[in-house]
Amino acid sequence: MRTSDFDYDLPPEFVAQTPVEPRDAARLLVFERETGKLEHTIFKELGNYLNPGDLLVLNETRVIPARLYARKVPTGGRVELLLLKRRDQTTWEVLVGGKRVLEGVILQVEDGPQAEITGVLQGARRLIRFNEPIEAHLSRVGHVPLPPYIHTSLHDPERYQTIYAQQPGSAAAPTAGLHFTTDLIQALKAKGVGFTSLTLHIGLDTFAPVTEADPQEHQIHSEWCQLTKQTARQINQAYAQGKRIIAVGTTSVRTLESAARAANSDELVGELAGTTDLFILPGYHFNVVQAMVTNFHLPRSTLIMLVSAFVGRERLIKLYEHAKQEGYRFYSFGDAMLIL
Repeated sequence: MRTSDFDYDLPPEFVAQTPVEPRDAARLLVFERETGKLEHTIFKELGNYLNPGDLLVLNETRVIPARLYARKVPTGGRVELLLLKRRDQTTWEVLVGGKRVLEGVILQVEDGPQAEITGVLQGARRLIRFNEPIEAHLSRVGHVPLPPYIHTSLHDPERYQTIYAQQPGSAAAPTAGLHFTTDLIQALKAKGVGFTSLTLHIGLDTFAPVTEADPQEHQIHSEWCQLTKQTARQINQAYAQGKRIIAVGTTSVRTLESAARAANSDELVGELAGTTDLFILPGYHFNVVQAMVTNFHLPRSTLIMLVSAFVGRERLIKLYEHAKQEGYRFYSFGDAMLIL
């Protein structure tokens, strides 16, 4: 297995720059793994492929306005900060844009608190300590970060949030969930489809391509996730009743499969709160997830590797090529797949 096995060509015009309206008007490619059957529909028709008792598992993380602008003290040099991960109450791991942003540099956040660079990490990553918790200022001084392949501005920042986002902490949205509307959720519930939620706070490493020739040598990014006792109970009950556990997004997949490692012998999943470093590659045995909703992912990314583990690498690349032929839109604001 080589990282190049997960490569494919995607001309820029296939990268969705704006979301469709309404949300559930996005196209949906439905693929049955057992039969190889393939269908094309729209996300609003998702219920046609679900059964009463199926349990959809949503990631209710919320994207924080994690992009900040600052000036060096006293020189005034401009610096861009992207909050990645909170280490403690005032210390964050950040991605910096600017010249000579080294340990000891003092920064003045525009219209916000001061901060000091306390550590130099790999590449453009730094540790930064604010002189007070930054969260209280984010709604005023922060900007919602969009993925680097989106080159248009977003008029409504809420369009890069799922409608059920609750727990602030992500640098990126769980994009498979962007297609859900209130009406669609109500229609699915009326059909008897169940819903439960978990949290995984997404870091920007999600979008980074694997650079090692052998993907097994890649050090997967760790992300904080939580699956509560109540959610574990719902999932275990649904499984015991023979119902399908359907993950909405690769982040839900990763959390569910991590929770399987925390399960007792008589459980499918256990309660979980902490970081996960689970790296799902082809050959992985899925313990929990029986179907998934997902978008079309970047070449050489850990996300396309995860979906390849579920579908099969060769089949997934063929599905992506078919989606290109049919004019599907790719990446965060793009169309979706339902893999059964």
